[in-house]
Amino acid sequence: MSHLSERPEKPVVGVSMPHESAVQHVTGTALYTDDLVQRTKDVLHAYPVQVMKARGRVTAVRTEAALAVPGVVRVLTGADVPGVNDAGMKHDEPLFPDEVMFHGHAVAWVLGETLEAARIGAAAVEVDLDELPSVITLQDAIAADSYHGARPVMTHGDVDAGFADSAHVFTGEFQFSGQEHFYLETHAALAQVDENGQVFIQSSTQHPSETQEIVSHVLGVPAHEVTVQCLRMGGGFGGKEMQPHGFAAVAALGAKLTGRPVRFRLNRTQDLTMSGKRHGFHATWKIGFDAEGRIQALDATLVADGGWSLDLSEPVLARALCHIDNTYWIPNARVAGRIAKTNTVSNTAFRGFGGPQGMLVIEDILGRCAPRLGLDPRELRERNFYRPGQGQTTPYGQPVTQPERITAAWQQVLDRAGFADREREIAAFNAAHPHTKRALAITGVKFGISFNLTAFNQGGALVLIYKDGSVLINHGGTEMGQGLHTKMLQVAATTLGIPLHKVRLAPTRTDKVPNTSATAASSGADLNGGAVKNACEQLRERLLRVAASQLGSNASDVRIVEGVARTLGSDRELAWDDLVRTAYFQRVQLSAAGYYRTEGLHWDATKFQGSPFKYFAIGAAATEVEVDGFTGAYRIRRVDIVHDVGDSLSPLIDIGQIEGGFVQGAGWLTLEDLRWDTGDGPNRGRLLTQAASTYKLPSFSEMPEEFNVTLLENATEEGAVFGSKAVGEPPLMLAFSVREALRQAAAAFGPKGTCVELASPATPEAVYWAIESARQAGTADNGGARDEAAVGGAARTGAEALSGA
Repeated sequence: MSHLSERPEKPVVGVSMPHESAVQHVTGTALYTDDLVQRTKDVLHAYPVQVMKARGRVTAVRTEAALAVPGVVRVLTGADVPGVNDAGMKHDEPLFPDEVMFHGHAVAWVLGETLEAARIGAAAVEVDLDELPSVITLQDAIAADSYHGARPVMTHGDVDAGFADSAHVFTGEFQFSGQEHFYLETHAALAQVDENGQVFIQSSTQHPSETQEIVSHVLGVPAHEVTVQCLRMGGGFGGKEMQPHGFAAVAALGAKLTGRPVRFRLNRTQDLTMSGKRHGFHATWKIGFDAEGRIQALDATLVADGGWSLDLSEPVLARALCHIDNTYWIPNARVAGRIAKTNTVSNTAFRGFGGPQGMLVIEDILGRCAPRLGLDPRELRERNFYRPGQGQTTPYGQPVTQPERITAAWQQVLDRAGFADREREIAAFNAAHPHTKRALAITGVKFGISFNLTAFNQGGALVLIYKDGSVLINHGGTEMGQGLHTKMLQVAATTLGIPLHKVRLAPTRTDKVPNTSATAASSGADLNGGAVKNACEQLRERLLRVAASQLGSNASDVRIVEGVARTLGSDRELAWDDLVRTAYFQRVQLSAAGYYRTEGLHWDATKFQGSPFKYFAIGAAATEVEVDGFTGAYRIRRVDIVHDVGDSLSPLIDIGQIEGGFVQGAGWLTLEDLRWDTGDGPNRGRLLTQAASTYKLPSFSEMPEEFNVTLLENATEEGAVFGSKAVGEPPLMLAFSVREALRQAAAAFGPKGTCVELASPATPEAVYWAIESARQAGTADNGGARDEAAVGGAARTGAEALSGA
């Protein structure tokens, strides 16, 4: 077992315990960024001047009327920026734009003594605009050839030969929606300037170091004059990885210019209309199978809706391409990617970061093709799994380690769910109920863990031991409710060999741990846990030498367990507090900076080949649904999940992440339907679903009636902190089983072997139309299948084609 993954005697990791801030969360005493305003004197409030047109050139901004409003202190415009007027890492996001790029784009910000004064002042600012043609939908962007950013192509094997060897060839297309983050806490920042002109920003950000970098660029000052702290976030889900930077810069600029603290917080409508979403995608594909249903070749093009600027669209698209294989070996593949430029908000990171979109494409393909191949969807998926001992690699060239876990998790779900018995029960139920159908579907997940950009795979920590034996941890990760801080406390206590109550964790700050990576890519525990463990190991080694001098033994023979140092084979012992006090008087350093970098990664972005991931997280889920044939309404009757988290650092936290990820994924795939005004009227480009009343979120009523989550056993991950695996993003993709169950239930309204297309999100309306399609299949041509050769396709006679929606 590797040093990093080995666990000592009586570890604190692996013990189920509640979130470290759970009591504060449920009692309302947990502080978030905007709560700090009440503790800050003379705060000014920032409010955006939004232009409610989809696109146009700003010809004038008149602020005189706003400055005449009582309580308005200043109006911030581009002329006030002393540094770079840009809030993006790609330098394509002007903080104060001279061209409006989406409906609701802010062109100026008003600072007021009160929020109401700032709001009235913002309404008084006059903006002259020359309207320009806009592109709102992904289809319009494709038609207009409106693209930006990288155009990656991933190739593997010989695609043409693969199709030539295929007994069945299908083609189709698939478009699916994005998703709103809808974190409970909207974007917020509070900026202050001290007597030396240095800026301190409290920000609800997943990436404090990048917030610091953007703010320093905007202000034209070096990074050491800007400190960013993230106390905690009320949810992030990727939406606070890139997008908080410009908002923090507005607050910082206001504070610099006025000398007073500036508070920034978007209300819910502003947050929905100004911040980016999960990328919607359009896919066209062609896939070949042999006579037994094994994939021979895949040729696909994925187009991501990037919105008006690049933001993180390029790495999102890259991860989508890297995950189009999911758990399936594709010997010959050619997958191209494009980023559409539309006049909507700039789409950004969202839990899974493109991985869910790539996986959804292949799962939709298999769900549609299984009936055409005369195979049960479960059987088709099983036949195409990565297999041990075959030397199989992903389409981007990375060997698939632990492929046996794909089958193990899958089989455990089948067994625990009583899959075969329930399939028979469902068949009997469906035969007896012509207007209500049930279905049971199972899908798997293989998700790569690490940032695609190798440089981001590093973490830092600072651990301090005080003379009384108490310990304070600083690390580069941010807490957004996912339990990272809880795990870091457990890692520190385990490494030092002390009780958990001895350890406290400080808020994430850029002046404590510099140059950190975003808390994203599910890597927070891996990177920061490795760094915390490294710092604690340095301290433990120093203390072991001190203990050895007191116990009359060699340091290699001393163990610190549950706060007591003992020598092997001896009754002599030394309490932790006494050990620390002795070390202080011996002038032993009681602080350490820890560092961790993920080894074994390499990635060639130009060739789109390499091994960008440390390991793969594996899981499987089975979902049973019941669908009403009159309305398309449905309910989730039961869910069974087996998920691989390695040796869990904190089982209760991990199970919570699996449950939450699954429900959020189900929301994306079945409920959450983003709509924009695509007409040519005055509100063109306006987000129509800009409140919880029009944007349907998962609630208690959408929770599975029976929800069983099990962690895969005997799953130690070598080379990861205490043998654990990441858990933040992978469970979201387990919700594919919900969508596939809905597809199968809709198909059950038609004759056996019916192939139905299902929109995403699969809302009750979408399910109803799928049911209608299935009903008509008995009198039509069974799901729209065509002989590709008869319509000029390149496949040989007998190949089938699926037209897509």
